[in-house]
Amino acid sequence: MKKIYQDYFEVLRKITNSPYSSQRKMAEELDFSLGKLNYCLKALKNKGLIKIRNFQNSPNKTNYLYVLTPKGISEKTKLTINYMQKKFKEYEALKKELRKKDKIC
Repeated sequence: MKKIYQDYFEVLRKITNSPYSSQRKMAEELDFSLGKLNYCLKALKNKGLIKIRNFQNSPNKTNYLYVLTPKGISEKTKLTINYMQKKFKEYEALKKELRKKDKIC
């Protein structure tokens, strides 16, 4: 999985789990710079994968709600499958490597 898609995957997962998180908190939890997170959020919005809404009743209009669209849910599912396939291949390669080392020893 390319790095940018991995970043998108992480942001989509974070939004699913914490849709009311601030950008600052999300960036901190993802270990992203605020600029990188903002770039990812804008790209995901432009692709139609998320919607960004202001809290209706909040006097502080900097609070947002991040919502996955149906297209975003579908894309997250695809990215999850790709991620799991990649990790399974890594696991199999490590398992194979350990078997070789066990035979040598």
